[in-house]
Amino acid sequence: MAAYLFVHFKEKRTPDGEQVYFGISKDGFKWSPVNDGQPVLWSYFGDKGVRDLSINRTQSGEYVILATDLSLAYGMLNQYHHSWAEISKNGSQQLVQWRSKDLIHWSKQEMISIPGAEKFGCLWAPDVIFDPAHQDYVVNWSSPLKQESGDTKAIYYSRTKDFKTYTEAQLLYQKPDSSVIDSAMYEENGQFYLFVKSDKNPETIILLQSDHVTGPFSRVNAFDDSMKQIAAGKYEAPTAFQLPDGKWTLFLDFYGTGAEGQGYVPFVGSSLAAGKFERSDQAFSFPYGFKHGTIIQIPDDAYTHLNNYRKAPSEY
Repeated sequence: MAAYLFVHFKEKRTPDGEQVYFGISKDGFKWSPVNDGQPVLWSYFGDKGVRDLSINRTQSGEYVILATDLSLAYGMLNQYHHSWAEISKNGSQQLVQWRSKDLIHWSKQEMISIPGAEKFGCLWAPDVIFDPAHQDYVVNWSSPLKQESGDTKAIYYSRTKDFKTYTEAQLLYQKPDSSVIDSAMYEENGQFYLFVKSDKNPETIILLQSDHVTGPFSRVNAFDDSMKQIAAGKYEAPTAFQLPDGKWTLFLDFYGTGAEGQGYVPFVGSSLAAGKFERSDQAFSFPYGFKHGTIIQIPDDAYTHLNNYRKAPSEY
């Protein structure tokens, strides 16, 4: 048996929202909060807030959290002057990282600098996948290039074996007719599938496929048909996991409403290769609106420890 962990933030206008939250589930359908719905980790460096959280379990069993270094609660009214464009061009060029062996005791917050990141604007929404061909990890994210006049974003990547040393940033995927953000990659039967949010043509999530982690990628056209069941321009931050019966559950972050109405919407499909997903709201429940996170499978004992976990105010 196994359980699931959802690492996410909350869409709030106060600094406590843009921190690290955990949700857990025994089946991937019914979710409950960890630590009574309070943050598990708090960002004290960089922008002093984190968004777009990714968690990965390494081949050695270590858990690694990576996140966007960004606080709207502090920064939108302050250094970013109410401008998403300014965040995109002048936001943090670092990623935030924590590491743990047991999901309870975490390393000190690390600020990660990717070689070559000085050519980018903000580094958005890191994602991690293990590359069996190279026996290392590919960290991918979205950014615009500083020297370009517009705000067109593409997906870039860096390799690491130990989450200490990172290689020079390289292009992973660029859509010729629009920005793409919020990359999330998964392996199925030796093939690699990359979800991204497309800003237009279409203005929704698209699914790409490749024989290799770093591409080249081609569109899974059947997934385009699946996305016709949702409104354009209202969903982002895909995250997926495989159920014990082999089916895949895809969660899309619904942002097309006020802050209080935001949260994830679930879809279920038979396989990534088929690309056919059906919306399945009634099968799922959340304690509150999870925002832009990642789901991984965890052992039963880890679920038990997290279910009983409480962090005192003096422990932050």
